[in-house]
Amino acid sequence: MPNRAGIISVQPSESGLKERSSFADTHGMATVFLSLGSNLGDRQAQLREAIRRLEPLGRVISVSSFYETEPVEVTDQPWFLNCAVALETNDAPQQLMAEILDIEKQMGRKRVQNKGPRSIDLDILLFEDRVIESPGLNIPHPAMQERRFVLEPLAEIAPAAWHPVLRKNVRELLDALPVGPAVRKI
Repeated sequence: MPNRAGIISVQPSESGLKERSSFADTHGMATVFLSLGSNLGDRQAQLREAIRRLEPLGRVISVSSFYETEPVEVTDQPWFLNCAVALETNDAPQQLMAEILDIEKQMGRKRVQNKGPRSIDLDILLFEDRVIESPGLNIPHPAMQERRFVLEPLAEIAPAAWHPVLRKNVRELLDALPVGPAVRKI
């Protein structure tokens, strides 16, 4: 239940399946925006495989172009390939998060270094107009408005998507970014 600020605080559940059916029964399909990235191995193949693995979770309705992006924070690593995906799903946010973490694990993601190299990275950016703060899940993604490598691809497929906390659309967030690390459409 949202509090006065519109924030939904979610307690961990024993049954993700119960959350899934409850969400679907109450809300139907939700549009979710994801950010995908890879900087190890065949980056394009990794992104395409991750997109393929998202299909059983709902319906992939849009995929941005791929963007080659300079690493940020930890800069001594290979450049990334990033894209954005719009997914319609019946999953509850926590269930979707568990499933995308499972996709990362199945694809060989190893969490060795924070912000370090990775075969695949999947992040939930926006989940309809929901604001969720819970252990292991924050929606909207708390740093999306600071990351050109997230906003460029997202603006390509959903420039009007609304950030419910900042009360701006994706295009406005992108336009407000200062010049920063390189992001090139390939």
